Amino acid sequence: MNSSVSKWLRRTAPVVLVGTAVGLYLVLSARAQNGDPADDEGSKIQLGYELAPVPLNIRGLDPALVGLGAYYLNAQIGCTDCHTWPNYAPGGNPFLGQPEQINTEDYLGGGRPFPGGIVSRNLTPDPVTGLPAGLTLDEFMNVIHTGADPENPGDLLQVMPWPTFRNMRDRDLMAIYEYLSAIPSVP
Repeated sequence: MNSSVSKWLRRTAPVVLVGTAVGLYLVLSARAQNGDPADDEGSKIQLGYELAPVPLNIRGLDPALVGLGAYYLNAQIGCTDCHTWPNYAPGGNPFLGQPEQINTEDYLGGGRPFPGGIVSRNLTPDPVTGLPAGLTLDEFMNVIHTGADPENPGDLLQVMPWPTFRNMRDRDLMAIYEYLSAIPSVP
């Protein structure tokens, strides 16, 4: 190789590498800020707080996990479909062309009937009928990982889609638990 070309490569290669790294960083940052799938966890936490339809009590809880759990429950996995009954406040059913208004009075309080006499459980922190008030984090994670019915030992949950949720990361399940601990109780 020509010595002048070799000198030129030694001088310009670091500049090209740094420029490429900076450019890649700027592209990825712009994608995350524009709601691209490369979205960061901080954006999900912020959106979770914006989507939470009820006031949250985060005292003693991890605020980041609460926000992330709010994101999962309200933007991704649709827990309200089964655990809020009825789903929408009067006049707030988007399926009827109405502006969406979640039933905040019964938010995640359970009560939806299913065939076979199954009724969705109360997921709020009510000390008597709620979850996670009745389960520790480890017990909650065991229910999600195994489908073991905490109220009927030896039985598996039949309506709850635990076979899908068990594939979530433990941090994500912890976030869901924290969020459920932060919402108002529904007796």
